Amino acid sequence: MHLRSIFFLGLLQFAASVYASPLGDNDEPAVLATAAFPEDNIFGHVVNGERNRLEVFIENTSDKNVTLLNIAGSVHHPETNALIKNTSALTYGVRLVEGTKIQLPYTFYSEFKPGDLKLNIWLEHVTDDKVYRVTAYDSIITVVEPEMSWFDLKMLSTYAIVAGMLGALGYFAYQTYAPAPKKTRKPRDAKISTPVGTVTATGAGGYQEEWIPEHHLKKSKSRKGGAASSGDELSGGETSGADSRRRKGRK
Repeated sequence: MHLRSIFFLGLLQFAASVYASPLGDNDEPAVLATAAFPEDNIFGHVVNGERNRLEVFIENTSDKNVTLLNIAGSVHHPETNALIKNTSALTYGVRLVEGTKIQLPYTFYSEFKPGDLKLNIWLEHVTDDKVYRVTAYDSIITVVEPEMSWFDLKMLSTYAIVAGMLGALGYFAYQTYAPAPKKTRKPRDAKISTPVGTVTATGAGGYQEEWIPEHHLKKSKSRKGGAASSGDELSGGETSGADSRRRKGRK
């Protein structure tokens, strides 16, 4: 039953490409249009979340010049033909003179449930200020999910961004709600006063007088002066005694 429906839809597509259906006018120039998936997708699989591509072949077999306006599409239920969603419309504005053959790409994104759906692709062209629509593709497609891989760069970048955001939130929560650690105070060392200026030694037991208070200097000087005078007196007495002894010896 499924093969019969596909065959019947293929016949309808061929008939639509040969006999273009106008928008309200039977006197339409003959413009042929067919669309197909690339050779690497012969089964017509539409992958969710990825750009799906079809090649649209257009030929102007009429004796008039036409202008290609756009290529658009829609997705329908395979049994009831109920509209599910319109696909994106690509505007071209290409002029097709008599006998022109052209191949154009058409891409769309899929966000549907996996399974079989009906895809309808058409183009619109204008001739003598009249717009006509030609069906290029009307068949059953299969919607599938993309293959998962741990080495997918998109997934790895997504994981890295999510991990970074979670880490930032965790750090913010820790800094906001976690108690701050108590700071331990180190005992201060006793400061040792150091003399201002340089201290120079003047020899064994030498010192600088500028560090000694003035009244101590006066006392030390007075003591030195007294000791020197008493020494002088002793030396004078000794000399006088020696002279008297010498005189007695002579007598």
